[in-house]
Amino acid sequence: MAANTLVLTYDPKKVILTLGGTPINGYTDGTFVNVEGNAETWIKKVGADGEVNRALSNDNTHTITITLLQTSLSNAYLKSVYEADKKTGLGMLPFTFTDLNDGETKFWPEVWVTKAPPKGRAKETTDTEWVIHTGQEADAA
Repeated sequence: MAANTLVLTYDPKKVILTLGGTPINGYTDGTFVNVEGNAETWIKKVGADGEVNRALSNDNTHTITITLLQTSLSNAYLKSVYEADKKTGLGMLPFTFTDLNDGETKFWPEVWVTKAPPKGRAKETTDTEWVIHTGQEADAA
């Protein structure tokens, strides 16, 4: 008898990122988005006598790194958001991460671009890495 095989499919086009309602496009061919929590869920403290306690962290902020092709039109959009925020302080926008492959959705009502990305140029096109910080993640509906 043949063994049962399970073939799963992943489509990177089904990962949708939006900032301020505007879709982000032109992802690099490697890791194009990374979402990382800024705090551990539990904070541990050990007393002098070895007693251990833990406290639930209420820090549900994240750092989002988006890597785009040098030629992506989204670079100009992200730069304009960053520059406007730097001038006015009004650049906090909502951000949505949706992965239609597995149904995961994350939403932050307030995010901001932390700084302009470094400019690297080479014989071939390079990637542009944008770092975004978030406020608290909204509760999943």
